[in-house]
Amino acid sequence: MSEDTPVLDTLADITEVSVVRGSLDPREHMLARLAALVAADAPAMSYLLNVGVAADEGVTAEDVQGVLIAVAPIVGTPRIVSAAQNISDALGFVVTIAEAEAEAEAESADEDAPASV
Repeated sequence: MSEDTPVLDTLADITEVSVVRGSLDPREHMLARLAALVAADAPAMSYLLNVGVAADEGVTAEDVQGVLIAVAPIVGTPRIVSAAQNISDALGFVVTIAEAEAEAEAESADEDAPASV
C-alpha cells in the first residue's frame, strides 16, 4: 500500500478481493459491478476505480453499452445519461493520466540519454 494513496489502494484491494471471492467469472463480476454503479448513480471516480480491472477482465466498450441498455428500463433515462457522462469523465481522466505518464517517461529517457557531441 502506498503512503500517498491509502484510500484508493484500499478500494482497489476490496475490488480485487470481491472478484477473487465471488462466484461469477471475473468478466461477469465486473459487468455486475458496472450495473450496480449505474443503479447507484455513482460518480466518475467510482467508475475510474473499476475501469482498469474491468478492462483487464475483457470488458469492452460494447459491453458497457450493453449494460447501459439492459438497465435503462429499470433505472431510467436520467441515470443512464448520468452514468454515460461519468464513464466518459472517468475514461478522459485515464487518458490524461496515461498521457502524463508517457510524457514523464519520455522526459526521463531524454535526461538519461548520453549528450551528443
